[in-house]
Amino acid sequence: MSSEPSLPGGRIALVDVNNFYVSCERVFDPALEGRPVVVLSNNDGCVVARSEEAKQLGIATGTPWFKVAPEAGRWGLVARSSNYELYGDLSARVMEVLGRFGSWQEVYSIDECFLGLPGDERQLLGTAARIRSAVMRHVGVPVCVGVAGTKTLAKFVNHIAKRNPHMQGVCSLDSMPAAEVARIQSRVPVTGLWGVGGRTAKRLNAMGIETVADLKAADPQLIRKRFSVVLQRTVLELNGTACIPHSEERADKQQIMFSRSFSTPVTTAEEMDQVMAVYAQRGAARMAAQGLNASVLTVTAGTSRFAGGEKSFPSASARLPVPTQDPIQLTRAAVATMRTCISEGTQYVRAGVLFTGLEPADGQQTLDPFVSDLDQRHIGDLLGSVRAKFGEAAIGLGQGGLAVPAAWSMKRDFSSPRYTTEWSDLPVVRA
Repeated sequence: MSSEPSLPGGRIALVDVNNFYVSCERVFDPALEGRPVVVLSNNDGCVVARSEEAKQLGIATGTPWFKVAPEAGRWGLVARSSNYELYGDLSARVMEVLGRFGSWQEVYSIDECFLGLPGDERQLLGTAARIRSAVMRHVGVPVCVGVAGTKTLAKFVNHIAKRNPHMQGVCSLDSMPAAEVARIQSRVPVTGLWGVGGRTAKRLNAMGIETVADLKAADPQLIRKRFSVVLQRTVLELNGTACIPHSEERADKQQIMFSRSFSTPVTTAEEMDQVMAVYAQRGAARMAAQGLNASVLTVTAGTSRFAGGEKSFPSASARLPVPTQDPIQLTRAAVATMRTCISEGTQYVRAGVLFTGLEPADGQQTLDPFVSDLDQRHIGDLLGSVRAKFGEAAIGLGQGGLAVPAAWSMKRDFSSPRYTTEWSDLPVVRA
């Protein structure tokens, strides 16, 4: 017997990758299977992802690495620096595979998406199993699949699949007895629901609403009056009424940002020029890859509260003469703009470049009346073609063209190779 009313338009699957960052690391390093593994934040600061084995050791997300490092040898713990190039590429591959199965697809985050699953409800469990198998076969990462009539319930049963190994990573609400669903919902706190945070949970608890079952039984109108229409939708979705719309297309990108913390403070304008040269070129490469031009550039910097004095975040913006993705123009603009807002001798620990006013690059290069050398307009295209052929680090302007990282570069002592995005990092197979 189905545990929820039948809804038109099929069912919704929520698919997410188990321990995504760690799973990506294991794809190209099978020796990590079965070992406790953690992935660290920028500058190897703290733990941002854990394998199941690391979780069993009691390592919590957000734990500073220096507190864990002394025990790493005894535990057999392996640490990896965040390898965002690898994670982003594998994420795109996962989403491409998942898109083959749905009547619609909504990418929710780097490691999860919603799919519309049409067809016979009795076959949904088999479809979920095929999804899981396909992602493992084509990408090499494990996923869990939760299937239900609403997004909220799909999220909920996805977590059921994760917490019950005998389900082998798949769970369809239609295949579960209503009594079992009710039992689980009566034991899971409201914080186990999608979109219910700690503050909201405290207010709900004060009303006697402590579990998922309690919230499901609540009056939707009262919840809307006391909280918001968003939480009201959660109540409705728990009762089988799909009311959170889906979007098959991602919203047009509004901005592109490249921002990092430094491993050592930057104190001179010349050093910050180097930072801007690298960051502006990284942003230009991202825009080129997405076929976009920017018309506004904003630079930001930040000091540390531990460096003495007040914490500050200077920033400045500049409108570009014409929308562009040209790395030379963007580097010049970033360097000049940053010079207007920083002070010599101040210890800056972070900086970034934000590109806004994005529009499609239609292939027609608008002429900048302030650039007199016509040949310069083709240098950016030349840099891009060299990078596409030989890798991102093959060529660049200023510090961006040097293979040896600067002293301020982000600390990544435990980084794995960028196996899928750098020619020089391609794994070698010997037969």
